[in-house]
Amino acid sequence: MNRHIKKVAILGSGVMGSRIACHFANVGCEVLLLDILPKEPNDAEKAKGLTLESKPVRNRIVNEALQFALTSNPSPIYSKSFASRIQTGNFEDDMAKVAEADWIIEVVIERLDIKQQVFTTVEKFRKPGTLISTNTSGIPIHLMLDGRSDDFKKHFAGTHFFNPPRYLPLLEVIPTKETAPEIIDFYMSFGSKILGKKTVLCKDTPGFIGNRIGVYSMAKVMELAQDLGLSIEEADSLTGAILERPKTGTFKLGDLVGLDTAYNVTKGLQANLPNDQMVKDLKESKVLNFLIENKFLGDKTKKGFYYKEKDASGNVNRFALDLETLEYRPMEKAKFPVLEMAKQAPDLKTRLGMLLLDKSKAGDLLRKHYASLFAYISQRVPEISDVLFSIDDAIRSGYAWSYGPFENWDMIGVKKGIELAESEGYVVADWVKELAAAGNNSFYKSEGGKKYYYDITSKTYQIIPGTEHLVILDALRETNKVWGNSDATLVDLGDGILNLEFHTKMNTIGSGVIEGINKSIELAEKEYKGLVISNTGGNFSAGANVGMIFMMAAEQDYDELNFAVKAFQDTMMRVRYSNIPVIVAPHNMALGGGCELSMHSDKVVAHAELYMGLVEFGVGLIPGGGGSKEFAKRFSEELKEGDIKINRLRERFLSIGQAKVSTSAYEAFDLGYLRHGTDEVVVSREYQLTRAKAAAMELATNGYIAPKREKNITVLGQEGLGIIYVGANSMKSGHYMSEHDQVISEKLGWVMCGGDLSENTVVSEQYLLDLERKAFVELCQQRKTLERLESLVKSGKILRN
Repeated sequence: MNRHIKKVAILGSGVMGSRIACHFANVGCEVLLLDILPKEPNDAEKAKGLTLESKPVRNRIVNEALQFALTSNPSPIYSKSFASRIQTGNFEDDMAKVAEADWIIEVVIERLDIKQQVFTTVEKFRKPGTLISTNTSGIPIHLMLDGRSDDFKKHFAGTHFFNPPRYLPLLEVIPTKETAPEIIDFYMSFGSKILGKKTVLCKDTPGFIGNRIGVYSMAKVMELAQDLGLSIEEADSLTGAILERPKTGTFKLGDLVGLDTAYNVTKGLQANLPNDQMVKDLKESKVLNFLIENKFLGDKTKKGFYYKEKDASGNVNRFALDLETLEYRPMEKAKFPVLEMAKQAPDLKTRLGMLLLDKSKAGDLLRKHYASLFAYISQRVPEISDVLFSIDDAIRSGYAWSYGPFENWDMIGVKKGIELAESEGYVVADWVKELAAAGNNSFYKSEGGKKYYYDITSKTYQIIPGTEHLVILDALRETNKVWGNSDATLVDLGDGILNLEFHTKMNTIGSGVIEGINKSIELAEKEYKGLVISNTGGNFSAGANVGMIFMMAAEQDYDELNFAVKAFQDTMMRVRYSNIPVIVAPHNMALGGGCELSMHSDKVVAHAELYMGLVEFGVGLIPGGGGSKEFAKRFSEELKEGDIKINRLRERFLSIGQAKVSTSAYEAFDLGYLRHGTDEVVVSREYQLTRAKAAAMELATNGYIAPKREKNITVLGQEGLGIIYVGANSMKSGHYMSEHDQVISEKLGWVMCGGDLSENTVVSEQYLLDLERKAFVELCQQRKTLERLESLVKSGKILRN
């Protein structure tokens, strides 16, 4: 279909509506955001002489809602400037403007009668062919079609965004029998490619897919914890990060989403699913009833399963609800020996094996949890979806599990999963037993770099739709490995392009990763066309291995430290000046060395959710892997473009000196970490590697020539140093920075300005690298720096803002 979405109308500006509006603005759409009129002016408006006829009054509800969203943390918008793409108005004065929209999305209160009233008004102005959808989380989609025109019905579907829309990738698309097939395809495609969502096709059943499975799982864990006599801290420790799910666990997640919401959705499922025996069998929770009755609804009321308060001394004390006595007590850390052992496991598959064999209450909870979950998901296919991968997609992207339920099942094997479920008295669907009887022990398999799923209709493995043209690292890693060590793996992506991925803790950069980068470039220069550096971890890279730096500094092994820093610098220069194009594809955290690696690539293909920064200042250092040099180099390039040099120097200095971290890839351009005209942003994480590979191929095909080493970098010398030294001294005198921070600032200024040169001077990259390395090693000799490094290492934290 030759359909383009340039303008979107969002009807309803509440928590979801305003944030959906922001996300459409994120991807470049013009947005019309409308809401109801207030009943009367408030006291402040009356004091100004305003009436209900005054535009500021008439648009107060929508404007306040949008402003609240824009100032919330985390922000729903990639860049503050994108807010200019959103126009506000109200239903009475501005509904006619929906005629200009290519897509109209209703996000009003969850009441069928009100939604139908809105649709009746919309039909007066909507032009034929315009997409129209509802963001309902529970009302049956087909019920909204009463009285609607045929054109409306053809273009109508449910489009259920998960909150917060910017950060949770799930977009459930729920068509009716009247929705045209090509319209369904468009919703799925636009949501994936443009909005960056994991679009999941759902049937029009209560809770759709995400909440049907997710809420059942939460409710069952809460029930099991009470039955087994576990505390909420123990249950959360067993169902959080250890399973590669959100670190909140189950009870704390309930507090986060709102206990009234969790309660109402569970009750709604029980009321509307008379034939779902497993939902009907969920026990009434006296604990949840107690919390609801007392309006202890979780984070929004500052009290739920957990709460915290300050004592007279200002100390924060944390409390947890005792599930038996219904009284709050001080929080206690869960103590299960198996947890400590499982944390050492290299992957979730190994970890699950250990946890499920445990004979304590920890093992009991997880066996019963997975037994019920496996049985439940098997029974939901084909009721809520014809394909099993939709359930995994929905839970991964809507509930932030690293692996979906069927993927968890694959980790222990289909047959063992059936045995586990049946041992706890659950019934597994016949189609799963048929799968196992046919000799298959997994729901998924990989062949030829593609991922396949078991299709219950044809009883064969089929390629997952929409992934045919994607580069899927997980599907290539086992068969296409070219080289590897304990910290990095090199995989052939095909078409002459390699991919290097890290797999250290938080993907930090140490000697093994440095070896991997150099080996990858060496192999690529000999036999391939290009190199991509990306990974499937939670973060691209949290920076250099701080423990290694601390160890050498504490032992005063400064020659070894100097050698290590030089090896890092030389590797960054190898990335920059290799004979093949090097593309870096960062996502989430790209801090310190991860940022420096990106800055030295031929091109960055960044995911929109990118928290990038040179944060070394926070531990008493300056960037030592070429980051300080690179900012000096980029400052020199900006001077050639006519920028006001002192203002630009101050901006670039403060990006490092204040350890600024971008809140999105777009902000990384403003901070100087990404380059306009060279680097690019993709909103779809799933598509990122495919685009990065294509970028490498484009550079190679166009006749890539390695750039020459830069020898014409203009630095300001004493002119710039004077500005930086005066500024640092003023900050120190005003007690805005410590004496040690002043020392770091002056070291950074020394590098960025090229040292104590009497005038503006042209220098080489190597000259700046030598200054940078010298300053870095000298700072490592400072007592305050050692104290900060030691504190960081002992706390187990990674460099961050």
